[in-house]
Amino acid sequence: MGSAAVSSKSSHSKRPAKPAKERVLIEFPCAALRRAEEAARATGVSRSEFIRTAVELRLEEIAAEDFDRELAEACIANNQRNLELLKEFEHVDREAWAAIP
Repeated sequence: MGSAAVSSKSSHSKRPAKPAKERVLIEFPCAALRRAEEAARATGVSRSEFIRTAVELRLEEIAAEDFDRELAEACIANNQRNLELLKEFEHVDREAWAAIP
């Protein structure tokens, strides 16, 4: 009977985990691919790195747009409460402005 080799990693020698990667096959317009290759060369990175970075930047833009939209929706949803708070503290604001020399 054979025994299977099992590797055990000690907690003392843990390396940071590399992000999981997958290979993808995409269709790319020839002209755009040539432009991406030229830009990658000009910036000193591989074509894959250039395209990967472009996708990551676009995803960050989308996340920022989503956050801005959610923030605007929250402001609109809380508009009435904000007006009530302004009314409630109106006298404090007047006193503070009046105390300014």
